[in-house]
Amino acid sequence: MEAKAVARHVRMSPRKARQVIDLIRGKDVGEAMVILRHTPKAASGVIEKALLSAIANAENNYDMDGESLYVRRAYVDEGPTMKRIRPRARGMAYRIRKRISHITVVVAEKEA
Repeated sequence: MEAKAVARHVRMSPRKARQVIDLIRGKDVGEAMVILRHTPKAASGVIEKALLSAIANAENNYDMDGESLYVRRAYVDEGPTMKRIRPRARGMAYRIRKRISHITVVVAEKEA
């Protein structure tokens, strides 16, 4: 049995969020929380929130034991990109892409 949590439309580049999510994939939930709390990246707070939500979903919706959970899958997808314009010299304009992420965390119980 699996429990999932998705943080959608997070105003963060997927490339930067993937750097943090790669650190916790396959780890025990307790170990993943320690890693996220001590990682000095902006994405770690959002990913920690999604992980806590997945743990709560597992305990409340599927009656899983919170101590025996591990991060089965964790991935970051790209959301819609906001396009903005920066004025440049001689009347030109450069495009600015403000990227958005969808963060998914799936937890499962360890097989005994």
